Amino acid sequence: MCTAITYNSKDHYFGRNLDLEFSYKETVTITPRNYQFKFRKEKPIDKHYALIGMAYVENCYPLYYDAINEKGLGMAGLNFPVNASYKEIQSDKFNIAPFEFIPWILSQCTNIEEAKELLNKTNLVNINFSEQLKVSPLHWIIADKTKSVTVECVEDGLKVYDNPVGILTNNPTFDIQMFNLNNYMSLTVEPPINSFSKDLNLKTYSRGMGALGLPGDLSSASRFVKATFTKMNSISGESESESISQFFHILGSVEQQRGCVHMGEGKYEITIYSSCCNLDRGIYYYKTYENSQITSIDMYKENLDSTNLINYDLIKCQQILMQN
Repeated sequence: MCTAITYNSKDHYFGRNLDLEFSYKETVTITPRNYQFKFRKEKPIDKHYALIGMAYVENCYPLYYDAINEKGLGMAGLNFPVNASYKEIQSDKFNIAPFEFIPWILSQCTNIEEAKELLNKTNLVNINFSEQLKVSPLHWIIADKTKSVTVECVEDGLKVYDNPVGILTNNPTFDIQMFNLNNYMSLTVEPPINSFSKDLNLKTYSRGMGALGLPGDLSSASRFVKATFTKMNSISGESESESISQFFHILGSVEQQRGCVHMGEGKYEITIYSSCCNLDRGIYYYKTYENSQITSIDMYKENLDSTNLINYDLIKCQQILMQN
């Protein structure tokens, strides 16, 4: 299960938690402008916008979990079991496999409006990457510097929802997640007042009671509510350090700790990594479960006119500053 968020201060940020019980040996991967993106049912794209994001690279192809492009458009795929329903080939559409979807959008689009136009012509088809890597049930969040959308390919077709909160988790479908926020409209950051009964002398007895009733479990529905409340009430300074610190604190409010979600056979779901991308500067920041230090990779420090992928292995060992 996963959580993706957007956040704006002076600059604009996009990122996610990846929550799984195993790792595919993912790397921070930069796809330069002249790398040839091949598609199973469509013509290759030889020249495109450069991308940076987290990917599992197989046979020299970047299987992106999340990425941004040099124009400031970001996209992430999150687990969407049962509800995801990919289609058969349609002759009047661009037929794209789910593992091609992030490169398909980010290689060509500069903002949400262009992405929506391309989505209207796109059909997500049920094609595996390989015999070993079967198609994953996903839905996606796409964000630029001002707005975001959620994309879900379900039984009755491709749905594109405006996403006013800039948050995505997993099931249920996005429209139900948004409706569920109505159940929490009374939450506030302010100390509560007694509306239970005028005949009872009820009082606040500690700090932090304004958010009393905010879900704290690790289900996707609860994480959606908690991440939305935290993000919508977040305040930070406008510096890069303050902004990315606040971003990781928002993600930290819904991270998963080893031992809390048992997947069977001694396996536990954890937050394998958390990412934060500066959409304005093309910088990819990340932390891993074992390494809480923030590491950054700047796409503009690489040759973006190359034809070859650029990969950075994740620094997973804890980095501790010994102060004495």
